[in-house]
Amino acid sequence: MKTISMSNGAVLASEISLGCMRISDMSDKDAATLIQTALDEGINFFDHADIYGGGKSEEVFSRAVKLNKIKREDLIIQTKCGIRPGFFDFSKEHILESVDNSLKRLNTDYIDVLLLHRPDTLVEPEEVAEAFDRLLSSGKVRNFGVSNQNPMQMELLSHYLNQKIIANQLQLSITNTGMIDAGFNVNMQIDPSIVRDGSVLDYCRLKNITIQAWSPFQYGFFEGVFLNNDKFPELNKKIDELAEAKGVTNSAIAVAWILRHPAKIQTIAGTTNAGRLKDICKASDIELTRQEWYEVYRAAGNKLP
Repeated sequence: MKTISMSNGAVLASEISLGCMRISDMSDKDAATLIQTALDEGINFFDHADIYGGGKSEEVFSRAVKLNKIKREDLIIQTKCGIRPGFFDFSKEHILESVDNSLKRLNTDYIDVLLLHRPDTLVEPEEVAEAFDRLLSSGKVRNFGVSNQNPMQMELLSHYLNQKIIANQLQLSITNTGMIDAGFNVNMQIDPSIVRDGSVLDYCRLKNITIQAWSPFQYGFFEGVFLNNDKFPELNKKIDELAEAKGVTNSAIAVAWILRHPAKIQTIAGTTNAGRLKDICKASDIELTRQEWYEVYRAAGNKLP
């Protein structure tokens, strides 16, 4: 498994992460098998959020880690806070309370990376800065980042923070390429030329912020999986051709397409199937050529200008 140096070595993370959103429905034993499979495949980075399973995902994870007798130092644990029922909350009180609750559920003394989950338009960045300072000085959180934020939202926070934003978790898949499309269609009066995210891809590359791709197999906004889907015949034909040529599954090709980008994007794989996780991890062993990457992009229905 190749690694990604987040923020110039602050965190040395596997380029594929195990997303733990759905492990709340797993037994401790099955979760332990999944986590051990991840470690065996070279994954050291595990993505959580306080809302996943209503907090149960973090609890299942901690019990599974204990069951496997895994050392804490062998894990990089990321969790998120800020989403509450019906609203977003980046208040100092909520951030501090959320972290304390996650620490209890995860049965750990510290969190490696804390992300702010979805933007809160009522954010008072001075409060966020105070919360981050307290979390860092107390040793409860070692690194900080955001999720689903545009460049100016990150600039606003960074103006007040004493810590660097090291990650931004964003939706990205072969069929969700908004952050890429506008870069091809500059100064054109067509829909793909519209910059909807403030050029977040280029911004993160300039600022050395690791983009973490969530829902790498989904199309639309949780509409479904594009792999083996009749709605995407040309795309699946091209992916299957590459998978056969390289001796991997279509899941590996879908992830390899993301990993091929020089922005060094980390992919969050949310599968709960240990066998499929092994297949996905093979993406780290292959590299698509420039031509292959563009062939996949065009097969998804994208036109180059």
